[in-house]
Amino acid sequence: MIASPSPLPALDRRAVALLLAATLTTMANAAISPALPGLEARFAEHPHAALLTRFLVPAPSVAVVLIAGWAGLLADRLGKRALLLAGVLLFALAGSLGMVLNSLEAILASRLALGVAVALIMTAQTALIADYFDGAARSRLLGLQISARNLGGLVSITLAGVLALMSPMHAFAIHGVALLILPFLWTAITEPKRPQVAQTTSTEDHESTQGLGVGLWAMAALQMLTTICFFTMPTQVPFFVASHGIENTAIIGAVMGALTLAWTLAAARYGALKPRLGHARLFMLGYGLMGAGMATLALAPGLTVIFVGATLVGLGFATVSPNFNEIALRSAPASRRGRAAGVMTTSVFLGQIISPFLTLPLVRTTGYSGTFATLATALILAALTALIFHSMQKPQTREV
Repeated sequence: MIASPSPLPALDRRAVALLLAATLTTMANAAISPALPGLEARFAEHPHAALLTRFLVPAPSVAVVLIAGWAGLLADRLGKRALLLAGVLLFALAGSLGMVLNSLEAILASRLALGVAVALIMTAQTALIADYFDGAARSRLLGLQISARNLGGLVSITLAGVLALMSPMHAFAIHGVALLILPFLWTAITEPKRPQVAQTTSTEDHESTQGLGVGLWAMAALQMLTTICFFTMPTQVPFFVASHGIENTAIIGAVMGALTLAWTLAAARYGALKPRLGHARLFMLGYGLMGAGMATLALAPGLTVIFVGATLVGLGFATVSPNFNEIALRSAPASRRGRAAGVMTTSVFLGQIISPFLTLPLVRTTGYSGTFATLATALILAALTALIFHSMQKPQTREV
């Protein structure tokens, strides 16, 4: 038995280490955002400066999509501890390298290498949560994982903004924080014992004896579709707010901050909600909140209502997000948890990349209100589907 059957101790070194690793992942994309105007000015003579500087932010996501599946395979074959430590070290080196590089092409290459590091970290970290913990402890940690990612993103983008005041190149230094947590990860993380499938007796390891399980692929697809809907917020809402005549960047940032804060706080409560509601009702609640938020944005007459809509979307996304990983990891056998985590990591970033390509044409044809109304309809239908699924379950088979 790999997982610890006991509840998650408040100061479990393994849990703290995994949450510290989680803080790095959102930092990879977001941290250099405040430095983009300065970078474009620094490389103004480059014929494609505008395009390349903007691509620096999503570049790590492209690498994650390409690498995460392979990272999961390596985790299962070579070990998750080594993969996590290698990822954190590469994160620090590749992320900070931009400070000393003298061309946009070289910086872009370092950002792609940073994406490889993120793929290693996210895959190993998520798989280790499933290996170390089960039951309520696993649910709690999967929720806290999302909160840690968001908190890391908020802190890093703030600090990087301060560093960018001195020089846009200094913003890359924020990635060096990974070196500070590496010694603790080295001592706290141990390689889980690899299970003998033939001797495994746990229910969750017998749910899938071949491949990765239908449940995992279903959750990966659903997570990708949900991410496509959610990622409309960071890609379209700033322009939506500006379309209301509000061009103050501080106000736009506050709207996105309300979204992120709601997302962070609600995800931390997943461990408490999951035993009471079960997966189906959490999907119903989360999609209902997201749908209500999108509908509010579609009808938004002013800034206050926009804040309400963004907050509802953040609360809803935080409610459904941990569900995906928990169901997926339970659907995969313990010997393939690394690959399962890799698939789930890929689905998140693939959804982020696809989202603007799907939503921008929708905005152009139906406007912002039409786009949010369309997404609201889809999300409310998802909530109703979860309600129907829950009502069709026999009482003794429902998770409560």
